[in-house]
Amino acid sequence: MPKSIHVLAFADVQVLDVTGPLQVFASANDVARHRGLPVPYAPSVVASVGGAVRSSAGLALLAEPLPQAPSDTLIIAGGWGIYAAADHAPLVDWVRTHAATCRRVASVCTGAFLLAASGWLDGRRVVTHWTRCEQLARQHPKLRVEANPIFINDGPVWTSAGVTAGIDLALAMVEEDLGRDIALEVARHLVVFLKRPGGQSQFSVMLSLQNQSLHRQGNRFDDLHAWITENLTRDLGIAALAEQAGMSERSFVRHYRADTGQTPARAIEQLRVETARRLLSDTGLAVKRIAANCGFGSEETLRRSFLRAMGVTPQAYRERFSVGLADA
Repeated sequence: MPKSIHVLAFADVQVLDVTGPLQVFASANDVARHRGLPVPYAPSVVASVGGAVRSSAGLALLAEPLPQAPSDTLIIAGGWGIYAAADHAPLVDWVRTHAATCRRVASVCTGAFLLAASGWLDGRRVVTHWTRCEQLARQHPKLRVEANPIFINDGPVWTSAGVTAGIDLALAMVEEDLGRDIALEVARHLVVFLKRPGGQSQFSVMLSLQNQSLHRQGNRFDDLHAWITENLTRDLGIAALAEQAGMSERSFVRHYRADTGQTPARAIEQLRVETARRLLSDTGLAVKRIAANCGFGSEETLRRSFLRAMGVTPQAYRERFSVGLADA
């Protein structure tokens, strides 16, 4: 029998928190049909009151009433309406009771607030949208909130970061259920990266640098960061960077650290590791060649930097996340 996937919606739900995971499971069904396999999933949207549920984007979703029979997977979406949902005692009680019947339960983005209100996240590692991590930790001190990961799987409970991270979470579930091969085909159908590791940062390095600058002096180094990513094999010493930024070396070093909160050398290492990570997963290039393409002096330098940033070696990362392309 197909596994029941129930995505819980509510008034002012974030529409992509619902439709993103749903489409992953629907696409897995399409892949199975194409291969002549049994349809693995029965996905549907559920809500406290069946019928039209208006999302925060203005799009109405047709929801079924809350199921009384056990679900295989219950996914709680997020959105601006989550706080009212988490204060609705009958819904919280239903989540608390129904989750006990599920093989696994999950939240997308701020859906963690409702799941936390039910008690299902107590004592667990969890994540939510980066802008709400402090609030979640403050309101629910029994949780072990982590601000960085895209998603976390702690036993039968899964939580994810914001919006598109729900797609990553659902792809990981498909891989757990049906294997990497089908999950990879689903990702290709959806034209997404398979699969961003759960422990990967919610921010790309570039976005992190922009965000740090935004909270300090502005974005005066955005163009420089874009130039660096296009010139990782060049001399990226202080003199070259200051010239590219149109500043004196002394002024550049002072302003760069004030704006981004880190040294130019550290930022360059992060950008090189991020590029290496992408090449390891998306290409079959030899590690030695990747090291050269990213501006690392040697394969050993890449290994040390990668291990420091990612907690695993380049080879171990490739074995887990590579799409399996032939060497080029």
